[in-house]
Amino acid sequence: MNKVGIIGFGRFGNLLYEILKKGFEVEVFDINPDNQTESVDFLPLEDVLKNDTIFLAVPIRDFEKLMKDLSGKVVGNKTIVDVCSVKVYPKDMMLKYLPADSDIIATHPLFGPDSFQERGSVMMMEKVRDAHDRYDFWKSYFESQNIIIEEISCDEHDMIAAKSQGLTHLIGRVIDDFGTQKTNIDTVGYQALHKLVSQTCNDSWELFEDIQRFNPYTKTMISDLNNSFKKIVNSLD
Repeated sequence: MNKVGIIGFGRFGNLLYEILKKGFEVEVFDINPDNQTESVDFLPLEDVLKNDTIFLAVPIRDFEKLMKDLSGKVVGNKTIVDVCSVKVYPKDMMLKYLPADSDIIATHPLFGPDSFQERGSVMMMEKVRDAHDRYDFWKSYFESQNIIIEEISCDEHDMIAAKSQGLTHLIGRVIDDFGTQKTNIDTVGYQALHKLVSQTCNDSWELFEDIQRFNPYTKTMISDLNNSFKKIVNSLD
């Protein structure tokens, strides 16, 4: 296997390309011409789909539409890998629309263009279907790039992520809306809040909405957070 495909070339698709090109020739399809650059090998969708392994790096809100489009075009012994920030929803969509002979690997790289580290970044993986025995190959490849692999189910991921990723992005957006200004007497904690706002708000508003809306555990997290906020504020009275 010396070639792989990527569908979607936004901010994370670009980072994924940089990771994969260290070991493979990478062919890319993106529906948006503005995302295309001369240094990347952009091809028509039908050509990218000829690769044995295809990574899907599209916005979560566009995922079902993509799956419907691919349902009659993915043929042969393919392995489809998604990199969505929530997991139960894209896993269900892949199982629903992809042919039964296509393998599925669900992943969530717990980093982005602003937080990726050359050593020690973490990626969640679940082996959904692996009839073509490619899961271990990809796990080993990402480990060779100094990425730490956490093997958990999509449901467990979303349950945990609602209180980690979902909470982090929510707090970052709330603080940004509230407004913060750097001062000459900033504490370390306040500086950490500035860093949180910078990291979360550098991602698109669409990603923030998708993280909150497509994770089945987010509504409970937000309700519990509101209750805790009221409890602490009321305790001051």
